[in-house]
Amino acid sequence: MPRQLILASNNAKKLRELQALIAPLGVDLVTQGALGIAEAEEPHVTFVENALAKARHAAREGNGPALADDSGLCVDALGGAPGVRSARYAVDAGRVPEGAGRDVIDPANNAWLLAQMAHLPQPAQRRAHFTCLLVAVRHADDPEPLIAEGHWSGELLAAPQGEHGFGYDPLLWIPTHGMSAAQLPPDIKNGISHRAVACQRLRDMMRVRWGLEAPATADTGAWPWQGA
Repeated sequence: MPRQLILASNNAKKLRELQALIAPLGVDLVTQGALGIAEAEEPHVTFVENALAKARHAAREGNGPALADDSGLCVDALGGAPGVRSARYAVDAGRVPEGAGRDVIDPANNAWLLAQMAHLPQPAQRRAHFTCLLVAVRHADDPEPLIAEGHWSGELLAAPQGEHGFGYDPLLWIPTHGMSAAQLPPDIKNGISHRAVACQRLRDMMRVRWGLEAPATADTGAWPWQGA
């Protein structure tokens, strides 16, 4: 039985991405929603503070190690906005009602961002990057959380392109590959994205700091520190 890590998210697409990225450690992710855990408050202005709050909440409520991802799109011309409010950009602007589904919010977020950038047509004015902050804790009061950060830079398009990915992926043009993040095949994206960079760094820390060089015990799926 693989080791189980509580994911402090109910985003199915994010779960698939992170599961693929963390699979080499022999770890299975289970969403907090599957365990009946409510989402944590995210009142902070930085990715790292929000990710840490979410990880500790999931670990406390689920009584086990947890992983949280706080990520978003930062646009240079907007002073880093939408940033930590990326998932609620259109909601905060009153363009989408509270409680709307992601199938409504994501397109609205994209449309609102394009409206904010309409007066900036030049590529140099449209520089942006995705940021991903991953935090893993062994338990809710872990004094040594693992913190990994990744970035993925590009330019904002004038209209969405591509069907893969989620969130703002259709808007970020990746110059090195000549396509948007949403046009990249998932296996390519999972090798170069902000989340991929952060996850590689987190995997390295988990191997060294959490002792995950050895595979999980077949019978128990125990973590190295359990039963010590």
